[in-house]
Amino acid sequence: MRDNALARELHRTGHDVTILPMYLPLMLDDTTLAGLEQTPIFFGGINVYLQQKLALFRQTPAFFDRLLNFRPLLRWAARHSHMTSAREHGQMTLEMLHIQTSGFRKEWDKLLDWLEQGSKPDVVCLSTALLAGFAGEMKRRLGAPVVTFFQGEDSFLDGLPEPYRTQCWSALGKCLADSDLVLAPTHFYAGLMGRRLGLAAGAIDVVPNGIPLAGYSVSDVTPSPPTIGYFARMSRVKGLEVFVDAFIVLARELGDPTTRLKIAGAAVEGDGPLIDGLKRRLKAAGLEARVEWTPNLSRDEKITFLRSLTLFSVPAIYAEAFGLYVIEAMACGIPVVQPESSSFPEILAAGGGGMCVPPNQPAALALAWRDLLADPARRKKWGREGRLSVEKHFSAQSMCEQFCRVAGGFFPKKA
Repeated sequence: MRDNALARELHRTGHDVTILPMYLPLMLDDTTLAGLEQTPIFFGGINVYLQQKLALFRQTPAFFDRLLNFRPLLRWAARHSHMTSAREHGQMTLEMLHIQTSGFRKEWDKLLDWLEQGSKPDVVCLSTALLAGFAGEMKRRLGAPVVTFFQGEDSFLDGLPEPYRTQCWSALGKCLADSDLVLAPTHFYAGLMGRRLGLAAGAIDVVPNGIPLAGYSVSDVTPSPPTIGYFARMSRVKGLEVFVDAFIVLARELGDPTTRLKIAGAAVEGDGPLIDGLKRRLKAAGLEARVEWTPNLSRDEKITFLRSLTLFSVPAIYAEAFGLYVIEAMACGIPVVQPESSSFPEILAAGGGGMCVPPNQPAALALAWRDLLADPARRKKWGREGRLSVEKHFSAQSMCEQFCRVAGGFFPKKA
């Protein structure tokens, strides 16, 4: 989402931008950059998986590889597998950081050849630091500076089995030296990764994420009954279990008789056991009828969902690098209640829009909800502040302006 929003905004301001999908087609709820469907997919997820498992697939002809990169097939695989599970892909992650000597040389050459044969880029942006191993040879072959983005890689790397976890952290620190600019979405995450990688102070610049504001608007209708919403991946690390437990505390221990929950977001097969368990927990508490589950919404459905809320919370229990869902709720004027950890205090400090509570504590979250539900004036104030903060600090336009401020020295001078 961040990559697409930045690319579209750069294009709108007159830059020539190409997105090259890696592993899978981009599966977004927003309009994609024009021409994206005609751009090849590089390092197709099925191809690299087979090449990593069986050396035979490292020699297959191009037409066979194109069959495996068929977009509908890759989308199907994304829904029915765990391609990005850290537990299973330690070796692959390490090989991608050592791309020049890896078994993926065939895929690597395809990418470089495609870039060389077209209009060579003036700047290459690697959308995640897990691709930082690309930087050195790209610079030599293309003669272009490389910008590398952090996007929350620590949790994936920490999920790798040993010895890959240690080896990949070490390799990443070395690979980043080849990047001309390294960016993080928050000062929190820049500090976290800088410490973990042993980077010098100031080695990572900060460009906050942003969203296109078209369609996001503040509703003038107060939800009745009051409704608390969650919109993120339906997973334990995003805090879904904490969210449901807090609602049980609110309804049972704090005696709230009417407030409802709305839970939405991406859900794949692997999330099923958690979701089913939480539904059983709600049923046992007699609260099943007060909770609505709506997975995998479109962009318009998502905005309608957010505008129907009284409060918003995604009580993530890991070091969230940013949290686009927070600014999406704020863009709709919905006050947020987030953990006092990770990037959330920094986002709210930029211009208001909500409050933070101790992390991973359902009772503290429930108390904050109760107090805010009883204080419409404070909700209205925070809703207004949140919307203004997104307009000023977290729009796609603001993100593009800040990106150009730190990376603009690499752009060709306009005539």
